[in-house]
Amino acid sequence: MTISPSPDSADRPPVVADAALDWSVDGLFHSFPVLSARRRMSRRQLIGMIAIIVVVIGAFVYDPVFAGTVMMSTAIVLYIAVLWMRVDLVLRNDGHSRYEFSDEFLLDQDDDTLPTYTVLVPAYREPEVIGSLVANLAALDYPANKLEIKLLLEADDDETVAAARAMHLQPPFEIVLIPPKEPRTKPKALNYALLSSTGELVTIYDAEDRPDPMQLRKVAATFAVAGADVGCVQAELAYFNADENIITRWFATEYRMWFTQFLPSLSKVNAPIPLGGTSNHIRRDLLIAVGAWDPFNVTEDADLGIRLRRCGYRVAVLDSITYEEANTDFVNWIKQRSRWYKGYAQTWLVHMRHPLQLIREVGVAGFLRFNLFVGGTPLLAVMNPISWFLLLLWFALEPAFIQQIMPAPVYYAGLFGWIVGNFSFYYLNLIVSFDLGLRRVFRAALLLPVYWVMMALAATKAFIQLIFNPSYWEKTQHGLSHQSNVEAQSDTEPALP
Repeated sequence: MTISPSPDSADRPPVVADAALDWSVDGLFHSFPVLSARRRMSRRQLIGMIAIIVVVIGAFVYDPVFAGTVMMSTAIVLYIAVLWMRVDLVLRNDGHSRYEFSDEFLLDQDDDTLPTYTVLVPAYREPEVIGSLVANLAALDYPANKLEIKLLLEADDDETVAAARAMHLQPPFEIVLIPPKEPRTKPKALNYALLSSTGELVTIYDAEDRPDPMQLRKVAATFAVAGADVGCVQAELAYFNADENIITRWFATEYRMWFTQFLPSLSKVNAPIPLGGTSNHIRRDLLIAVGAWDPFNVTEDADLGIRLRRCGYRVAVLDSITYEEANTDFVNWIKQRSRWYKGYAQTWLVHMRHPLQLIREVGVAGFLRFNLFVGGTPLLAVMNPISWFLLLLWFALEPAFIQQIMPAPVYYAGLFGWIVGNFSFYYLNLIVSFDLGLRRVFRAALLLPVYWVMMALAATKAFIQLIFNPSYWEKTQHGLSHQSNVEAQSDTEPALP
């Protein structure tokens, strides 16, 4: 279905708008129902989970010590595997897995050869950031006749719509109003606007983002040299307010690890990559062919990255930074992080509906990395404090039940994983935080175990929401930072004294 672009979606003929809205909600489910999170679990997954619960309960009734030993051994194996997979990704990173281009090279290219580009920017209840948003996107260095920038606003979000219209935007900017319909999620808005887009390449930015002005040119150059099997290019995300408080400092270290270590290594070994929330650049024809974004998955970016790999396409990682606003508030951080963990759990459930088919599509190594990285991310978060508690409890009180369910081989394996694995990961985080070049960020990284406790709280909340409210999109409030993104750090970061 093709829909012609218009300055404002409210001006579209009703039948076209209705068709676009229906597709934005149900397009993936109708095209690839097995890959949609509209249904929380498949029938076989539900039966399997019920069977496991029954077996576990029966085992504890029959022989609680044996059942406890099996569960503890399984938990230790999973914990060590998830943790050491992350250590392995950092050790695999040789610093040459990201595409790099100089500004001089890019500006020497003929603008007539550049692809057309669509930039999608969803904003909801954020009137205060519209001005800086427009200024940041206006700084993008790309031919105006090949660029369209769509601000995606909910039709009933009167304040944000009024703020955007008050700016009297001119091309390449345009406002797209998203009709109210459940689910009220970012991917639904992206799907709705995608049908009216005309760019050969499509990217997403959040309302508070400040992308590298040359990023679109860098992406075009990457697609030109990377090969036809590259379906998406992911740029690096970092924070303009990394040094604002201890939460932002922890967050900055985590993001640095994620985008400069984990994702480049996953790309290097051609593993499924959960995309970042913004600054992923995708071919429009391919995006529509694979069903676009899942409006029922609250980390639609991660899900799309896995789907692309399953369809035979790679994700390239680009050395180009988009600065975002790190959460400064504990409650707001928990809301955001619990949504991310819930979405990773949704993504894992969706793509594990047919494990053998997944193995055929991504290979055994890709299958293991998907499970340990996507499934393991919320699992590690919720298991970390449990493992620490049991370890401290043993050294403090030596309760008999721990000795019963942890015979010597299990005990020493667990001790090795908990101490050596956690220390290795902690040490690598310290190296990454030092590389940021900000003294207070490095000092905050010394207290990262406290941040891991915060992650456990968010993961617990995520699993509860996954059961009772799986597609609920918990809004992250932006504009809380006292540091303006106009004052953000430059791409050349200061050296640590």
